[in-house]
This record gives sequence, C-alpha cells and structure tokens, in this order.
Amino acid sequence: MILASASPISLTLSVLAASAYAWTALRAAHLSVGAARAWVAVAWVLHGVVLAWGLLGETVHFGFAPALSGTAWLVAAVYTVESQVFPQLQTRWALAALGALAVALAFVFPGTALSSSASIWLPLHLLLGVASYGLFGTAVVHAWFMTRAETRIRQAADPHSGLPLLTLERLTYRFVAAGFVLLSATLVMGFGFGDVVYGPAHAWRWDHKTVFSVLAWLTFAVLLVGRYQFGWRGKQANRMLYTGTVLLLLAYVGSRFVLEVVLGRGA
Repeated sequence: MILASASPISLTLSVLAASAYAWTALRAAHLSVGAARAWVAVAWVLHGVVLAWGLLGETVHFGFAPALSGTAWLVAAVYTVESQVFPQLQTRWALAALGALAVALAFVFPGTALSSSASIWLPLHLLLGVASYGLFGTAVVHAWFMTRAETRIRQAADPHSGLPLLTLERLTYRFVAAGFVLLSATLVMGFGFGDVVYGPAHAWRWDHKTVFSVLAWLTFAVLLVGRYQFGWRGKQANRMLYTGTVLLLLAYVGSRFVLEVVLGRGA
C-alpha cells in the first residue's frame, strides 16, 4: 500500500505529473495540436522525474504499479518522438488519461523496498523487463491505430487523417521485434544468471511469473515467424499481439498485484 512516510517531494511530483496528464486528457478537444503536445511533453518530463525519484531516492521501491508507470512513460516517450517525425499523429486523450492513472497508481502502490544487498544486476534485469513492456505496449497502441485506420477506410472517411495504414503496420511490427529482443534478453538473464541476479535463494523457478513469461515469449515468436514468413496481418496478427501482451502482463504485473494487493505480501 501507500508508504506511510511518503516524502512531500514524491507527493508533489506525482500530483504535478498526474495533473498535467489529466488536464491534457480533459481538454484535448479544446486544445490546439501544438498546445496538446506541449502539455503531454510537460507531463512526460514530470513523470520521468517521478520515476527517477522512486529509483534514486533514499529507499528504492519496485512492484506492479511502478512497472506499469514505467511502461506508460515509455509509451508516451515513443509517441512524443513519433509525433515529431509524423505530424499526422494526433495527441490522444486516452494516452494522457493512462499516464495520469499510472502515476497515481504508482504513488498509492509503490511496491516493496529493494534490499540494499540486492545484486547490482537486478536493476538491469528490471529495466530490460520494463523496456520490453513499453515496446509491446507501444505496439498495441499502433495496432489499435491500425484498426481505427481500417475502419475509416471502410467508412470512406478522410484518407489523409492519421498515418497511412502500411506505415502503421510497419511500425507496429518493428516495435514487436524490438520488444521480443528485450524480452528474450530478460528471460536469458533470469534463466541463466538467476542466482546472480536474485541471489541463491531466489534462482529461476517455474512459478506463475515464469510460466506466463515463457508463454508470452512463445506467442510473440509465433507472431513474428507468421508475420515475416507467412505474411500474417490484420485481425489475425493483432489477436496474437494482444494475446501475447496479456500473457506478459499476467507474468509480472499480475503476479505482483496478487502478492501486493490481494494477499498483502511483498515477497
């Protein structure tokens, strides 16, 4: 649950970041494109400061909510960069709302304190995992954009709004491929060097997190093979992407949520 001794700095930063995201989400229809992107950029910077404070503060905490917060931050980062390269992309109120929710959730559920005796490799392992979450999350956002674009085409709507369908599709599977590489590195690190990363008492074991992680890896592997060898696309490929992402969420976020919130345990 929320830290009883949460610092005023952490509270202030979290409120500012969540408010900036929420303002963008609520006022998206009334803000110009430039103003909306500026607000998202401000919220993103504040969000990054919140994450940095949580990782570099006096006591480092991590859990399901910080993992989701880091994922949301990475998705916002990619979208911010892409909106500069592809001005056709509109600032989505849903992404801003997701950012506000992620910041608030991470403040309420900061996770458990990492032991000062934890391996120096543990932060790298967690970073790789969160980065893969972020890339797959970005791929899911692009897949949703593709679905919207296909709907607009069928409805004969304005074809010049948003990115071309083929561009969206190409970007989506580039993010899937990059996320797959990072997920593979995360699993290899956990499987091959689990005793170094977690300590001898917490080496690799076939628990719920491991099983869901491996199932997610297999799903993404099949998706990439189907995509590049057999030309899978459209709804079939999107369903595989969504399935793999849900399995990946269940792996760490789901298992930690059960431990931290449902069972009230941090270990």
